[in-house]
Parts: sequence; C-alpha cells; structure tokens
Amino acid sequence: MNRIFAGFILLFVAVLSGYAQQSAPPASLPPPATAQSADFLQAADEVLAEMSKLLSLPILSPLKKSLRSRDEIKAYLLQKMNEDKDAAKRYADQKSMEKFGLLPKDYPLEQTLVKVLTEQIAGLYDPDSKEFFIANWNTDADIRMVMSHELTHALHDQHFHIDKWSDAAKPNDDAELARDAVVEGSAVAAMLDYILRGKGSVRDLGELDASMLMGDPGGSPELAKAPKVLQDELLFPYTAGTTFTQRVLKASSGWPDFHKVYENPPVSTQQIMHPDLYLQGIVPPKIALPETAGLISAEWKKLDENNMGEFGLLEILKQFLTKDRSTSLASAWSADRYAIFENQKNKRTLLVFRVRLGSDADAARFFGAYSELLESKYDMRTNLMRRPNFFSFDTPEDGVFLRCMGTDCLILEGSSRVVFDHLTMELGWPGSPLVPVKPGEPRVKLTMFPPVIQFPVSFHAPMR
Repeated sequence: MNRIFAGFILLFVAVLSGYAQQSAPPASLPPPATAQSADFLQAADEVLAEMSKLLSLPILSPLKKSLRSRDEIKAYLLQKMNEDKDAAKRYADQKSMEKFGLLPKDYPLEQTLVKVLTEQIAGLYDPDSKEFFIANWNTDADIRMVMSHELTHALHDQHFHIDKWSDAAKPNDDAELARDAVVEGSAVAAMLDYILRGKGSVRDLGELDASMLMGDPGGSPELAKAPKVLQDELLFPYTAGTTFTQRVLKASSGWPDFHKVYENPPVSTQQIMHPDLYLQGIVPPKIALPETAGLISAEWKKLDENNMGEFGLLEILKQFLTKDRSTSLASAWSADRYAIFENQKNKRTLLVFRVRLGSDADAARFFGAYSELLESKYDMRTNLMRRPNFFSFDTPEDGVFLRCMGTDCLILEGSSRVVFDHLTMELGWPGSPLVPVKPGEPRVKLTMFPPVIQFPVSFHAPMR
C-alpha cells in the first residue's frame, strides 16, 4: 500500500491510503513555482535535527523539501488517489459499509473522501518520493509545528519503512487501522513533545483527552458534513493513536524504546483503544466463518472477507444505539469475522457476520441490543420470530437472522432460513427453534441435513 501523510484540521495530518496498481508511475510534483526561501530550508533542517534528537532516531539520508501552493498540493493528492486504488477493494468496502448500515445505499463515498482529504492540507510526507511538502499558506507560528509532525513520519520511514510495515497487516482491515494509529498517533505525540520542549513532555501529562486534540470541526465543513463513520475513521488514528502512544511512552523509558512497537505492532484496534491489553500481550483470538461453499449459489460473488474489530463494531452499534450503550457493548468484543457477497444478477448483497463476546452474559446483552439494531435497520419486516437467543424476520429482499450460543453470535442478512440453519450446524450448534405454524397449517416444516446427502431435504412432521 502506498501512503501519503497529509496534514489537516489544525493539529492533524490525514492519512490518504490506497492499493497501488503496480503499473502506474508514482505521482510527482513539478519543481516549485517559486524558489524556496533560505529561511524555510534552514527551519526544516533545524526541526529535522530536533526531531531526530527527540525521537532518538538518527537521520539516515537527506530529504527533499519544499513549500507548495494549495493548487499544487491538491493536484498531487488527486493524482495520487487516481493511481493508488484497487477498484474491487473499494467497491467491496462500500458495499460492506452499506450492508452494516454505516452508509446510505449508493453514497458518493469517493467524491466525499476527495473533498475531505483536500480540504485543509497543512503539509504531507510521501514515502514514495522521500519528500515532504509544507503548504505555503501556513503561518510562521504553525509551520515548525507542522514540520515536526511530518518529519516524525520521515524519520520513522527511514528506520521502519512505513509502507511495508503497514502492508504487513493486510488483508486484515482492523489490523491495518491499528498500525495507522501507531503511525499517526506517534507523530501527534512527537509534535506535542516538540511544542512542550523545555517545559515537559507527553509522558509528564495526565491522560490525554483525545477529543481535545480535534480542533474546531466547524473549521472543516466538508469533514463536518461527512457521515459519522467517515469522520470517526479518519480521526481514529490521531485521537486513539495519540492516547495509545502516550500510554506506551509512560510504560517505557520513552522515545528510545518506542521502536519496540514497530517490532511488535498491535494486531487490532482493541489494543489501540485499550493500551493495557497491548502492553500485557493480550491479542484477540482468530475465528472462522462457517463454510459457505456449495450452500450459496454461483450467482453470489464473495466481495470480501475481513474483520471489523472493536472499533468497527462500535461504529455499527453507534448508528442505531446510544453512544454509552454502544461503547459498553463494543468493549465486550473479543473477535469477529464477516463476509460480504453480491448477487451478480440483481446486485443484492448478503452478509455473514460472526462475533465473539467476552462472556456468555456479554453475548446475551449483545443479542438483545443487536435485535433492536436489526429492527431499526429494516423498516419493512414480516414474519418476525423472537425466541431466547434466536431472532429473525423477513424483508422484501430476503431473511434476516440472529442467533447466539455461549459467547458467539451469528448474523445472516439477505438469505434464507435454510442457509442460516446450515451455517449454525457448521458451527456445531444444536438445531434452531421450529418455525411457527401459520393459522390453518396442520404441520410445521423442518430442514434436515443428512451427512450423505449434498443438499438439504425438507419434510413435514406431525405436530406434537
């Protein structure tokens, strides 16, 4: 993955990330329209030397550096976005976000990201060209602060090869976001140390309130009107990443030890949100989805299989439940796995989502809350069935199902009861509750899966 680190919203530097097409040449800026001032070049060299000392990271090679106009930087970012993309992955991400209820259907996601990421650029560092740019509209008071952030990225890149290090988390989206939080959070913390030099350090401060670092949202109208999930995902690396970095610095000798995080990176957003879990070496277990091969027809194409993580689960819950309740439920996250499918004929989507909670009691709370969530998500519902640990209803497109056993819950959206029962049997769960008898029907329908028969066989059994 190629990555640009672009400054925006007062203290922050936005991550612009994509999936590089190997055949595309790297984006590059033409020579600056105006000569670089001696004062700017001297300031950059001075800040680089100070950050090298602060971070205990020697300067390994010289950097290209320049002041750039708003139009130059915007053109560069747009060129980079056009080059650094995997259309299939972006399409899958959008369909997943829509199915989870995080975005409206057919939301103009890419256009919004362009507007947000080019709205207020303060500076950026590009690992491809080993160059950092500073926007020429920064005030003299801000320019060294912006430099301190960007040059932290440059030093980390020289020592830890940020792109390759971030790529190592693929294809786990949750783990990638956790690594982004290390990169951005450490740069914000280093910038704060630069501001505080001679007066203390981030290690000396009380626990940082990440929300206080966000600046005035009104100063970024494009970000302010973007869907909440986009706001949260863009800001998470800076807010949660900064508090994570501070906790790690406090638990060690400071910046000379911080390289250990690059050697032993966090594997989930849970470890970023709860740094003590990272420090104690507690990692989430890996869980698998039940097998769908042979069960879902060839009309359905799997777009992606991935992890939401605690951060992703929190975002889903927050769309439909109160913030406090969502935070409490998400904090019980232990592991998850999801798969998103699309019907190639009618473009309907199908979601399989397995979540593991911390305890049976947590799973019971999750069952109640997610039942409410599903009802809120689908306005048109028929044949609603609610039993202990089992919940389902039909929609105009297909069925929605939720069941919990022990610490695990399985959700299926966009398929049939036959498919759902097969998936739960794959997990080794006992049979689901019987489908209620409709008025006038003398029999109930059961679905059997004899091990010697490839396809399910239905038969009618007398009521007892």
